[in-house]
Order: sequence, then structure tokens, then C-alpha cells
Amino acid sequence: MPTRNPTPAYQATKGSSLDVDKDFYTRIGSSRSRELVETFEIPIRSGKAFQVRQGDICRISTKYGPQVGDLNIWAKENSRERFWASRTRQLHRSHVTTFDRLWSCLPYLRPMCTIVGDTLAGYTDDVGGRVHDLLGTRCDPYVNQMLSGKAFDFHCHSNLTRAILPFRLAESDVHDVLNVFQVTGLNKDGQYYMEPCPAKAGDYFEFFAEIDLLCALSTCPGGDLSAWGWGKDSDADDMLQCCRPLAVEIFKLTDQGLLEGWQSPQPASYAGIHGIKMPTLQARNSEDNL
Repeated sequence: MPTRNPTPAYQATKGSSLDVDKDFYTRIGSSRSRELVETFEIPIRSGKAFQVRQGDICRISTKYGPQVGDLNIWAKENSRERFWASRTRQLHRSHVTTFDRLWSCLPYLRPMCTIVGDTLAGYTDDVGGRVHDLLGTRCDPYVNQMLSGKAFDFHCHSNLTRAILPFRLAESDVHDVLNVFQVTGLNKDGQYYMEPCPAKAGDYFEFFAEIDLLCALSTCPGGDLSAWGWGKDSDADDMLQCCRPLAVEIFKLTDQGLLEGWQSPQPASYAGIHGIKMPTLQARNSEDNL
């Protein structure tokens, strides 16, 4: 077994966006000064898109027991700015938890939200699997048909695609997800694996919106993944008994004093020129004009 623990590649420097004010976000996450502004349940094997205003809190919970959810996030006013799973994984960790942030893609690169509540924080199973996965991505009908030869229209990719249509987004806008409540890891050969969801009824994952967000959440067709499988011998009906709805609650902070000193983050300050020198129009001399 390895005995050396390498230093993370990305370090939080004092005052940077990685240097999270834990006292501030602890107050946000623990505050009872909140008003419920929207609540709904997402039925099994389906998806729903919803908006979360900056400064509000979104809670996703396993109201009825273990269930995996696939989460996509966009900037509400600009769908080109979307959650960047791989960079978030590098900046924080492969499985996110309280005080980690979900970052947007280039050229925007800013925290879209900060995790302020996680009842499964610190979870590790007997083979080293952890929860709230950024190693993998959404299940999709293309891989399913490639491996099993069967068409199935209720994978997370399809659920998310249908969910965002009312917001004038399309399949190409669906991107790599945060697998909420999903336990995963890499085995000794570096291969991706999934373990059953450990959530109990009432467990939750909660984030604070740093900017105005459009979110979409799919209830995974594998449910709690206790019977998940790819290939010709797998059957979606076998996993149906493992599926449960997910609950979503959106809260507004009623004590706005909690937000004192907080500002919604701006897009990255890099100018985006990439060293390119733009041409300038040279004035012609009078003879050229003759």
C-alpha cells in the first residue's frame, strides 16, 4: 500500500478564490433565518430544470432513502458559462463536500456556488469509495446501446436534455455532471467503479448560489446503484426497485446581514488575448488615394 501522500497540485493562496471564508459559509449553512421560496420532488427516472438566485440556498435531499442525482449548472443569463467538472476536481478534490466550490468553464472561471451543507461529509466506504462524485459523468443512451444493444430513453443524459428544453437549451448544452450522493473511486488498476449510495432518508447536499443559476437535476435510472450494471445481461427493469424521488428546496436568507461583505464573483480577470497582437489599420498616404 502507498505510504506517501503527495502534495495537491493546486494550493489555496491567502485571499484567493480557493481560500474560502469558512466562518462566513458556516454561518450561511447553519442559519435558521431562511424562507422557503420553492420546493418540489423529481420523480424517478426523470429530470427537472430550475433557477436559483444569487445569495439563495439550494438543498437536494434523499427524502425517501438512497438515490443518486446528476446535477448540471449554467449561469442563468449565459448558457455558455457552465459547470466545469474537471477543473473543479483539480482545484478541490475528486469528491466534493462542505466549503468546496463548483467552478465555471473558460473564459469565465469563477465559483458558481459553494457547498454549505453535506450530511455525508467525510464518508468513505470499506474499499475507499467516496461520495458526491466528480470522477465520472452522467449515464447516457449512446453508451448503453453500444454495450447492450438496447435503446433506453431515461438515462441521466436524456433526462437532463428533456428538462432544459423549456429554457431553450438543447442536448449539446448538457455537460459533465456532479453525481450527487454517488459513491465512486478508482480500483488498484486505475479503473472507475461505483458502489451503492449510502444516503439515508433525510440526508442532504446544500449549496449557496454565488451567481444567478440555472440548474438541472436527473434522478438516475440506476436509483441507489445497488443493482447497477452495463452490458447485454443488464436490464433497466431490474433496477426499478432501487429508484426513489429526490426532493429540492430553495431558500432565501431572511437575515440579509448574513451576507454583509459578500459580493457575487466576477468572471476571470484575464483579458483573453492569448498573446495575439491585433492588427491596426494603417492610414494610406495621399498618393495611394489618387
